[in-house]
Amino acid sequence: MIHYRIEVADAAAHQFKVTLTIADPAPEQQLSLPVWIPGSYMVREFSRHLSRLDARQGSQAREIVQLAKDRWSVAAAGRGALVVTYLAYAFDPSVRTAWLSDDRGFFNATSLCLAVEGRTGEAHRVEVKLPAGWDCATAMTRVDVPAKGSKAKPARTQVFGSADYDELADHPFELGPFWRGSFTAGGVVHEFVVSGAWPQFDGARLLADTKRICDEEIRFWHGADKPPFSRYVFMLYATEDGYGGLEHRASTALIAARKDLPRIGVAGTSDGYVTLLGLISHEYFHTWNVKRLKPAEFLPYDYTQENYTELLWFFEGFTSYYDDLFLLRCGLIDQARYVKLVGRAMNGVRQSPGQHVQSVAEASFDAWVKYYRSDENTPNSTVSYYTKGSLVALRLDLALRAGGRATLDDVMRALWRDAPGGAVTEALILKTVARLGGKAIAADLREWVHQRGELDVLPALARVGVEPELETLNLSTELGIRVSEGPVSGVQVKAVLAGGAGAAAGLSAGDEILAVDGWRVRRLDDALAWIRTGAGFELLVVRQQRVRTLHVADRLSERRNDAASRSLRLSTSPNAATLARRNGWLGR
Repeated sequence: MIHYRIEVADAAAHQFKVTLTIADPAPEQQLSLPVWIPGSYMVREFSRHLSRLDARQGSQAREIVQLAKDRWSVAAAGRGALVVTYLAYAFDPSVRTAWLSDDRGFFNATSLCLAVEGRTGEAHRVEVKLPAGWDCATAMTRVDVPAKGSKAKPARTQVFGSADYDELADHPFELGPFWRGSFTAGGVVHEFVVSGAWPQFDGARLLADTKRICDEEIRFWHGADKPPFSRYVFMLYATEDGYGGLEHRASTALIAARKDLPRIGVAGTSDGYVTLLGLISHEYFHTWNVKRLKPAEFLPYDYTQENYTELLWFFEGFTSYYDDLFLLRCGLIDQARYVKLVGRAMNGVRQSPGQHVQSVAEASFDAWVKYYRSDENTPNSTVSYYTKGSLVALRLDLALRAGGRATLDDVMRALWRDAPGGAVTEALILKTVARLGGKAIAADLREWVHQRGELDVLPALARVGVEPELETLNLSTELGIRVSEGPVSGVQVKAVLAGGAGAAAGLSAGDEILAVDGWRVRRLDDALAWIRTGAGFELLVVRQQRVRTLHVADRLSERRNDAASRSLRLSTSPNAATLARRNGWLGR
């Protein structure tokens, strides 16, 4: 079989040492490293972090020739085991690659483990050698026999097995002296490990709340049956300021700010904690929707290049619709808070001019070069298939419910039953919607996915007793700009939205706004104390070390409603029919 030994070479230098042993190698044995990791749709060139590659058979050195950025060839002689060693630099704190410091390690096999060409379908073993006091968490099956007393003191060397390279690539590893807890959901043990949390972190509450999410999602997909995995592991890295997640077949890697974790003795549910619970719900829902149901183009994954699909609006967008909805369904938030979250997604799309440039299908296809490479022009050139995709799911769910024949829940479960080998196509989605809800709704769905422009969800929300209310605008929103502000840094323009008053005045990303109508500002909204509604005003800005004056014609008095943020609220006096429809959607 293919065997990897992974150990710490130099924690201070963030270097793992990897030893790959290949029994019975090919005469010209080729090795490669993936250029991307499933779930994160960008070519990341993981091979740039490898160095000092060396190959031997017994005591004999073997020549390694690099064939491409991510591919090598080793000239072997005979059937003796080929041993390849190398270093892997690990200093990316994200969930996508690898990290190593003196108090924590983390890796995805796509960053560390060279694939053995011609042998990826064979069994693989990963031997992890741990520093003193460290433990290892992964959903991969442990195949060595734990030493006696290992529960009290983790074994310094642990060995895990996978059926093939694909399974290996789908199991991240968390290393270190982390916190660990567990619960049972759907008859299956779920582990939760947390690294980097404050001492007052409330692990018991996190476990209880996560269990509620898991129980609800398992019931959604399987009723009283067990989920399609025998064990699940959540791995959370708590940082000073971070957010993100990456799904896997039986685990997920998460990042959250320490301040957003629940704390012992602190009651209530902060917005930050709701965001974390939504992330947990999102990545867990992916266990079904993208890890088992997946775009037909991903069967199988091609780790050497981009895997294009137009379906991320479904796999990410629909998952984004369900993530917060499950927080409501399992009682972690109420209806009022849920519709506020829907309003936040709605505003995110409304304030992105890129929705008029790209459809969500086009944004899905372009994810490889746009979504993960955002810059100051991103809001003007593309739309998020996460947020607008969630609005497509919302619109579809409400349309199906209005038709009285089905709901989006029915569509998702039908796809789970009917997708051949898990392969999902747009044609299959539309066929399923037409069968359950009617051809007209399927035609509408196709239009929502492929047309550019605003997707108006307000009429559908009104029918279920949810209405908008205008929020107090800040000056940056009225101007159509995005800024960062601070008492030292001042007002820095990060993006200028197409069609806004700021763009008309000639503002540019990178400008620093010094003054408004001759008065110094550290925060842009300070100027609301002296500029007059509907009147023009002057901005004093610095651009490329030069000071210039720009004139804003007016404060968007005629286009105020177009720029406004609209929060959502529950209608206070719905009639009986409206209330019944709302309760059918959101529950009582």
